[in-house]
Amino acid sequence: MLLLLLLLLPLAPLFLRPPGAGGAQAPNATSEGCQIIHPPWEGGIRYRGLTRDQVKAINFLPVDYEIEYVCRGEREVVGPKVRKCLANGSWTDMDTPSRCERRAVYIGALFPMSGGWPGGQACQPAVEMALEDVNSRRDILPDYELKLIHHDSKCDPGQATKYLYELLYNDPIKIILMPGCSSVSTLVAEAARMWNLIVLSYGSSSPALSNRQRFPTFFRTHPSATLHNPTRVKLFEKWGWKKIATIQQTTEVFTSTLDDLEERVKEAGIEITFRQSFFSDPAVPVKNLKRQDARIIVGLFYETEARKVFCEVYKERLFGKKYVWFLIGWYADNWFKIYDPSINCTVDEMTEAVEGHITTEIVMLNPANTRSISNMTSQEFVEKLTKRLKRHPEETGGFQEAPLAYDAIWALALALNKTSGGGGRSGVRLEDFNYNNQTITDQIYRAMNSSSFEGVSGHVVFDASGSRMAWTLIEQLQGGSYKKIGYYDSTKDDLSWSKTDKWIGGSPPADQTLVIKTFRFLSQKLFISVSVLSSLGIVLAVVCLSFNIYNSHVRYIQNSQPNLNNLTAVGCSLALAAVFPLGLDGYHIGRSQFPFVCQARLWLLGLGFSLGYGSMFTKIWWVHTVFTKKEEKKEWRKTLEPWKLYATVGLLVGMDVLTLAIWQIVDPLHRTIETFAKEEPKEDIDVSILPQLEHCSSKKMNTWLGIFYGYKGLLLLLGIFLAYETKSVSTEKINDHRAVGMAIYNVAVLCLITAPVTMILSSQQDAAFAFASLAIVFSSYITLVVLFVPKMRRLITRGEWQSEAQDTMKTGSSTNNNEEEKSRLLEKENRELEKIIAEKEERVSELRHQLQSRQQLRSRRHPPTPPDPSGALPRGPPEPPDRLSCDGSRVHLLYK
Repeated sequence: MLLLLLLLLPLAPLFLRPPGAGGAQAPNATSEGCQIIHPPWEGGIRYRGLTRDQVKAINFLPVDYEIEYVCRGEREVVGPKVRKCLANGSWTDMDTPSRCERRAVYIGALFPMSGGWPGGQACQPAVEMALEDVNSRRDILPDYELKLIHHDSKCDPGQATKYLYELLYNDPIKIILMPGCSSVSTLVAEAARMWNLIVLSYGSSSPALSNRQRFPTFFRTHPSATLHNPTRVKLFEKWGWKKIATIQQTTEVFTSTLDDLEERVKEAGIEITFRQSFFSDPAVPVKNLKRQDARIIVGLFYETEARKVFCEVYKERLFGKKYVWFLIGWYADNWFKIYDPSINCTVDEMTEAVEGHITTEIVMLNPANTRSISNMTSQEFVEKLTKRLKRHPEETGGFQEAPLAYDAIWALALALNKTSGGGGRSGVRLEDFNYNNQTITDQIYRAMNSSSFEGVSGHVVFDASGSRMAWTLIEQLQGGSYKKIGYYDSTKDDLSWSKTDKWIGGSPPADQTLVIKTFRFLSQKLFISVSVLSSLGIVLAVVCLSFNIYNSHVRYIQNSQPNLNNLTAVGCSLALAAVFPLGLDGYHIGRSQFPFVCQARLWLLGLGFSLGYGSMFTKIWWVHTVFTKKEEKKEWRKTLEPWKLYATVGLLVGMDVLTLAIWQIVDPLHRTIETFAKEEPKEDIDVSILPQLEHCSSKKMNTWLGIFYGYKGLLLLLGIFLAYETKSVSTEKINDHRAVGMAIYNVAVLCLITAPVTMILSSQQDAAFAFASLAIVFSSYITLVVLFVPKMRRLITRGEWQSEAQDTMKTGSSTNNNEEEKSRLLEKENRELEKIIAEKEERVSELRHQLQSRQQLRSRRHPPTPPDPSGALPRGPPEPPDRLSCDGSRVHLLYK
């Protein structure tokens, strides 16, 4: 690249000679002709009759040969477009260089350098600074250059009319007009439609300019005075105000602002209940506000009238903790302390009357230290602009509006860039614009209407009426001075709140007599106490379950159907766990979580009852079924199959699961509110309290409770009956059925009492929770103690911890405690039988002796009978048994 520059350096004077160099012969000129000239930057040279290869092959062109300059893109040739080779070896007009420059696009501006609002003093330097920044960008309008033609309108419509026609009827054509103050903008915007011109204002705030029918091509980077209204509506919504009142001075700007506010609050569902206006004396309107019980009041009036209004406000006592005033934010900070002969209130009285009011003010400089589209922060912009000003910023008119003027140029540049197809898109030729070309105007209008970028004044975007949407500063008078309490960005509906607002009554007042909805929450002391008991109960259930599982090999435990006892312990744990969701309410959880808590209550309690009570009911049911049968059913006692017990429990649990699932799907539980009579607090008659209580309910709650309670009630009553019927039954298959019966009595009585009581006390949250939770806790505790503690005591006191195999190794016997007891009983019976047998043996010996004596006498009297040929034994009484023996379990008679 450096080598190329060195080669081209000798040729530079041929096309870059400065003006005034005269017509001297160019270097390297010869009598043979003129040396070839290299093209300018962003351009080229058209050699007539020669191809590119021929041009590369020659160094000189003949005399009288003409060359033509051309430029790339939309750039234009500045200087001679055609040069001719002279006889002296030089080109014509070499004293004027030919350059390719961007096409100029002209802006016609009216800056009020004096008059009612001399905003042009700071806005014109800001616009010039913006033009420099835009024109230096290669990615924005790369083929065009924005240029400014401006006049001093003196903020006077008559003066502005003169300059407007100069701008329109004098060349060059202006593609856009930029007026300043509202009165001038009204004139320019109304006339611009006849010339198909877009109007972009940087300092107009009149709400009348938002009329699209009257001003169809008008845009402004200065927000409309109605921009305060979205902020006010946002604050009304933030503090929950639905009713407001207004009082205004009868001028066009305040009337149009209030008309806009009325439309906006209506869309937000807020009502303006009372609207008052005055021309010079606000006394009567303020009295009317007091009479109508106005609480939230929007005041629209100038500063001098504001002092009159608040003097009357003090007299009518229309201030304090029950009232909030909304005022305009462009008053002086000490406006209420300024001496005014037209009022008869002291400074202290005025200070007391205005305390706590809210003001809204347009933000014209981005408060965030972020970089804008120009790569400058707002603070950097202020520093750069200050260096350009001839006077101190505080003495320079329009200094606050200068960021709006700067961003206006950027909004225009981006819109023109979009219209011309910047960034590779196809677009129109801006140089083709004229005052009859509405097509280009429409495209610029659409591009401007869709503007959205970050400027030094904040986020720049226009609403449907062409007005700038900007941030609003919200301040509150606290202790006699204004404090910033937030910002509002209406384009993003973003309220940045600093939480520094202070209220005389401690909180924002109500828009009418305030009805405060308060929920009655469960006593936390009661909830914590019962939760501790429930937690201990769960620990007890886990201990019992662990004990039962660990000793499941012990015969005494095996004969109590330990698996059913395990289910009882699990059921008690679930029932005790239901105490926690029973005590949860809006104090602990949100509205969205309430349905889940309701379902947790239902499922935990339902499944806990099914497992806990269902397993005990199954035991007592089978004891009654097996041991109260007739003689032909006695075989059942020997063959009690465990799977039948488990199947019964499964059936009861399945019925509950099916019922609860249908309930949850068809008519799920949800949060309902019970409202009580209003209560009037003693300390403030302006507030009434509306107590409310949260419930878990469904659309057909009574129907489902009837089904559920009816089924469970019958099960409880049947359990009581079976327990009574089997109280005298003794069986080794289920050796704890009496304890089960006691537990069933306990559960049934508590449930049958608690269910109706809790329904009656449903409106008393503490009593209802106490009854329900304590019934669950006590029934679970008693069930666990009755079923498991005796087993623990027996195994601990008797040491019956070993399995049958371990017991055999230690004692040599395979019998457990039950077998040993049975063996002792049999041994006792054997001793008694042995005693009886000994007596019988003595008697048998005597009878034998007598029998032998009789046989001897008979043989003497009668000879012996010959044997029977058939071999049959002789008839006679059987011989007596030789002996009786006992082997410890049964008596055997042995015959000889």
